[in-house]
Amino acid sequence: MPNETVLKRMETLYLALADKTRLRLLNLIRDDEICVCFFTEVLGESQPKISRHLAYLRNAGVVEARRDGKWMHYSIIKPEDPDEARVVEAALDWLDSQEDMRSERERYSDVCCSPELLIQIARTPMAFMSNDAAESAPVAEFEDGDFADVSESEFATLRIASNELEDFLL
Repeated sequence: MPNETVLKRMETLYLALADKTRLRLLNLIRDDEICVCFFTEVLGESQPKISRHLAYLRNAGVVEARRDGKWMHYSIIKPEDPDEARVVEAALDWLDSQEDMRSERERYSDVCCSPELLIQIARTPMAFMSNDAAESAPVAEFEDGDFADVSESEFATLRIASNELEDFLL
């Protein structure tokens, strides 16, 4: 008689991998933790759809979430079971062999490090940025509650864009 627990775990894992949106999410998360605010921009999907699929992956034990204020960051969990780990690695390798999946990761890299987008979503956590990108971003320093090196009109634009994004996300 088969071990029902193992079969249930296998079923859960394969069902988690049996959706193109979830595979695209895993493809983006493969190398690093990603703030949820970038998924909708890169994948061109609605925030509720992205959230639903991330919850499915989290419930399946494939990804984990970390809250940082209002922002949720997602990363892949390496399965403890070696067979399960091989399945996840095989899926990620297969995704990596696809040109369009590599292009989506490049698009994420362009989006996440774009100074224009950082101005648009000024309250996004900046831990995902490389040091070079952080230094070239227009909002590079934060001192005593004011943005250094930003004019009053630019700061007003930042505040308006932040409020619009906050309203959209809430």
